[in-house]
Amino acid sequence: MRAVTTRIALVTGAGSGIGKACALALLSAGWTVIFSGRQQGTLEAAFAGHPQAANALALPMDVTDALSVQALFDQIRERFGRLDLLFNNAGVFTAGVPLEALPLEAWQAAVNTNLTGVFLCTREAFRIMKAQVPRGGRIINNGSISAHAPRPNSIAYTATKHAITGLTKSAALDGRAFDIAVGQIDIGNAATDMTATMAHGMPQADGSVKPEARMDVQHVAEAVVQMAALPLNANVLNMTIMATGMPFVGRG
Repeated sequence: MRAVTTRIALVTGAGSGIGKACALALLSAGWTVIFSGRQQGTLEAAFAGHPQAANALALPMDVTDALSVQALFDQIRERFGRLDLLFNNAGVFTAGVPLEALPLEAWQAAVNTNLTGVFLCTREAFRIMKAQVPRGGRIINNGSISAHAPRPNSIAYTATKHAITGLTKSAALDGRAFDIAVGQIDIGNAATDMTATMAHGMPQADGSVKPEARMDVQHVAEAVVQMAALPLNANVLNMTIMATGMPFVGRG
């Protein structure tokens, strides 16, 4: 059994927001990090100027395309011979419209990215992690507060995030015998461009519109690095990290 001195991580949706923050934090923590997303230029800009930029690699991938996913994992296998961490972060929101007004195409886009994309990446990661020496690795899935409770007019996003919880548990069970640890991080109101409107007002379950508290996205990145640093005989199956003041716990 050969010694492994370099830890290889893949982060999907790494060009911006939570994915970018987590990929950079892993880079700072000494990982070799593959930044993946749709646009090569955006990915390269994400780590440009970082002190450990030499340990970063931009590899475009469309998580909804099985052949694109397979091609990226083939590149990882050929270049590094292993994968130690997969952070399944790529995801999309759908428009906040009444259920009956949501187009089928929008529903399918959410399912394809938020759920099927996670499955495709997890399947390829299992294939590498089972075969590599030393065996095993870790997969972290980006769930959401919506994996526990919905926002108004969010059926597609909420349904896919509930499904991620089932995918996480099933993969954790299937990976257990092969030293593959699978866990989920559920995030509430990290301050990114995608959540900017939350500071101004979000629809609430009682029909009102109210501003919501947000937290620095760096706290999410630190949590992911902490989960990733665990030995493979320990696993955070589920972590919820949220802005303390957001209306989630209790009745609002």
